Amino acid sequence: MKKRVFAIASLIILVSVNSEAAKAKKDATQSARIDRTVLPISEPKHAPITELDVRKAKAPPRFEVKAPEGAPNVVIVLIDDMGFGTTSTFGGPVAMSTLDRLAQSGLRYNNFHTTALCSPTRQALKTGRNHHTGNTGSIMETATAFPGDTGVLPNSVASLGEILRLNGYSTAAFGKWHETAPWETSVSGPFARWPTLQGFDKFYGFMGGETNQWAPTLFDGVTKVEPPHDPNYHFTIDMTNQAVSWVRYQQALTPDKPFFVYYAPGATHAPHHVPKEWADKYKGKFDQGWDKLREATLKRQIELDVVPSGTKLAGKPDAIKGWDQLTADEKRLFTRQVEVFAGFAEQTDHEIGRLVKAIEDLGKLDNTLFIYIAGDNGASAEGGMVGMYNEMTYFNNVPETVEDQLKYLDRWGGPETYPHMAAGWAVAFDAPFMWTKQVASNYGGTRNGMVIHWPSRIKAKNEVRSQFHHVIDIVPTVLEAAHLPEPTAVNGTKQTPIEGVSLAYTFDDAKAQDRHRTQYFEIFGNRAIYQDGWLAGTVHRAPWEYQVRHPLTEDAWELYDTRQDFSLSHDLAKENPKKLSEMQNLFMTEAAKYNVLPIDDRMVERFNAELVGRPDLMGGRTSLSLGEGMTGMMENVFINVKNHPKTITAEIEVPQGGAKGVILSQGGRFGGWSLYLKDGKPAYTYNFLGLNHYTVSAADALQAGKATLVFDFAYDGGGLGKGGAGTLSVNGRKVAEGRIDRTQPSVFSADETADVGVDEATPVVDGIGEGPQTRFTGKIEKVKVEVK
Repeated sequence: MKKRVFAIASLIILVSVNSEAAKAKKDATQSARIDRTVLPISEPKHAPITELDVRKAKAPPRFEVKAPEGAPNVVIVLIDDMGFGTTSTFGGPVAMSTLDRLAQSGLRYNNFHTTALCSPTRQALKTGRNHHTGNTGSIMETATAFPGDTGVLPNSVASLGEILRLNGYSTAAFGKWHETAPWETSVSGPFARWPTLQGFDKFYGFMGGETNQWAPTLFDGVTKVEPPHDPNYHFTIDMTNQAVSWVRYQQALTPDKPFFVYYAPGATHAPHHVPKEWADKYKGKFDQGWDKLREATLKRQIELDVVPSGTKLAGKPDAIKGWDQLTADEKRLFTRQVEVFAGFAEQTDHEIGRLVKAIEDLGKLDNTLFIYIAGDNGASAEGGMVGMYNEMTYFNNVPETVEDQLKYLDRWGGPETYPHMAAGWAVAFDAPFMWTKQVASNYGGTRNGMVIHWPSRIKAKNEVRSQFHHVIDIVPTVLEAAHLPEPTAVNGTKQTPIEGVSLAYTFDDAKAQDRHRTQYFEIFGNRAIYQDGWLAGTVHRAPWEYQVRHPLTEDAWELYDTRQDFSLSHDLAKENPKKLSEMQNLFMTEAAKYNVLPIDDRMVERFNAELVGRPDLMGGRTSLSLGEGMTGMMENVFINVKNHPKTITAEIEVPQGGAKGVILSQGGRFGGWSLYLKDGKPAYTYNFLGLNHYTVSAADALQAGKATLVFDFAYDGGGLGKGGAGTLSVNGRKVAEGRIDRTQPSVFSADETADVGVDEATPVVDGIGEGPQTRFTGKIEKVKVEVK
């Protein structure tokens, strides 16, 4: 009897297994028949049903788009502002245990390139097209009216997220975006170029180029969310918690559905914010200075075989002093700057490790194509020669001194600073190359270490791949891995062909011939052309220079044979003028082909929408009327009060017992202004880059009832960033006046906002609380801002 039961049970199991196998085979056959070149995939048409009674009718097969059989999960990690010589994986001084681990069971790419700047690299990464094809010739905030640089991604350039989503993937993006034009970041939209309409089911992160890691301006989808005012809060930890939760949730509900995660932390872009214990791990480890660090890094790079034996260290830019030439105070400041940066980098890698572990715990790591790119460009030299405690000083052309910064040394990297490091460290972290971020004509700006880990497909372990590749090659690589064709039409729009090439051919063959043979580079006039091992380029402007070195037609070009000269240390321009001329002509051909022309090397002007023909949400308006609840207005969607006289008129109602809190503010701790009540007394404070606070305050508290407050600022004129006289009135009577000596000419903040009735994120004014604590306790009827 038992044998018979066992036999029947075995038969049932066999039938079940065969049935599942048949179903899987059928699904695979149907999947193969689906036309995936036109997205969304069309639902099949069925003949009309003529049967009256549902009991006698047969339902048609359910239509569902599934990813191809065996398609891997995909994770793309993109670190910000991290040079080739930073990570331990590529010979650098910063311990990156997660990147090390993935490299040891995967592949290291030592000839992978980015665009030399963040927004362009991100757009190219997500679309597989050159950054000018995606209208992202520079960062979003410096877009112009010319094709290739408008800041508006065309519908003909679909993102990887959208392609995968329409092919049956769950998709999510976490961290930095910086791919939406600034005039499209208000509640008015349009939201077509926000992450959730660019292919991502889930987005949690910030929209601009950087954020305060202790007090970020965050969005969940298109909804602004307030981070907890917790002294232990840190954005990288928060975004990792969100990513881990999403992956677990998605796999719990749909374990057979592959996922795509784009994980892009704000690290290691300034501000360099990290818990003190991470920075303290590096105490004393950079005391040797940046010159010896470069030498030690190159030595390790050669030992790891990520740099060829015999490679020479390229020279430093002339502006970078030798470490031995620095004063004791400079060395003391600069070493703490770099300790914080290194701790920030290692903490970020640790958080990525938590995401890796979550995927591993789900049993999904082997069939996850994990692409870890250590930098969207080279390390940033935008800190200038001495660094800065507040990065906003860079954008306002207000140099900081070593003495200024030493006041903050014991708080460096904490909430009271918004810091950047001296440029000498950036050069060191880009070893063995000379240049840095923004310099698209040198591999210090464009070459970034990359690791690819995919155990179920890549059998090679801990090997190096040296074929030339570019960030536009990631999309075609993912499509090939997922057995997906390049789409010819997406959401009704014919697509511009993908311009990258898949690097999957390198997975099994370390000696495979390069397939990406030609590539142009261009950022702010720094430009180059690569072809078959040759690189020609010109440094038009250094990152710390506010003026270009020469007119575009007079730039001095360099020429390198990268097959023999890994670090670009031997300029062949004078030895081989014929080859140089050939390469320059090729650059112009490629530049015309990809909408690179005309070259726009303007800097200050490009931050002014009117001067460069970029849309401005205010459209030249001279007044803006606001009301309660209007918060989170980013700087580029708020009326520009800089370098002008202004008047703020607020109609408020004070309850019995008095009121306190913010009526209207813009910016935060590191620059901005606020109209508020403190102890019931009206006041206006202008916070100049956190360096000086100018306050005009009434002596008496307001009585209960309605009141009209007017703050009038009479700007001195005579140029940018000048001062002026401030006058505060209540119900037509002057109650206070005072002098504001200096104002910020260009930028208040990268992501702090203008808010009615509260001061979100960090406070403009100390002593009135933070975030919700600054909320106005009376009633705001109306606030009007007028600019003359």
